[in-house]
Amino acid sequence: MAFHEVRFPTGISFGSRGGPQRKTFVSVSGSGYEHRNSQWADSKRTYNAGYGIKDIDDLNEVISFFEERRGRLHGFRWKDRSDWKSCKPAVTPNFDDQTIGAGDGSTTTFQLIKVYGSTNSYTRDIKKPVANSVVVGIDGVQQLSGWSVDTTTGVITFTTAPGSGLGVTAGYQFDVPVRFDTDYLEVDYSGFESGAIPDIPLVEIRI
Repeated sequence: MAFHEVRFPTGISFGSRGGPQRKTFVSVSGSGYEHRNSQWADSKRTYNAGYGIKDIDDLNEVISFFEERRGRLHGFRWKDRSDWKSCKPAVTPNFDDQTIGAGDGSTTTFQLIKVYGSTNSYTRDIKKPVANSVVVGIDGVQQLSGWSVDTTTGVITFTTAPGSGLGVTAGYQFDVPVRFDTDYLEVDYSGFESGAIPDIPLVEIRI
């Protein structure tokens, strides 16, 4: 298996459904009290791309994409229209959107992250930033050079390590690494033109 650095057709993903999923084990005692345990440290997103298909041409495009990925075998990029930036979806990413670390005078690499919430925050590693969308800052000043980003891993590398105690920040657009969650695309062609929706499940993958 491999990961293909290609994005699922965005015009179709725009009309899809899905979002983050958690796995929580809940047991209820005889007295009615609950005991809850989170079995996943990180959320995992699932989507159904079938809702984004508007006509037979869209379906043909998805079938071609599915065949190139060999069904569930290879991963690919997915644009989640509700969560695809370091900031709110309607705002342009800025270099100080997310604090991704602090300099110590020797560390030159920093992983892109996104923090959700404040009082009980969740930190998500961003592994698939969009090319030419990343902006970086050190100590409140945008850095126009002296760094690079690996868009396949989300790692920022500085030519010179940021000084001790200096905040390292970043803004970006990003994709979600996913795969098809089926090896069979079942389409009812007899009812497609009248609105039948094929089931095209996708699931986020760990990379």
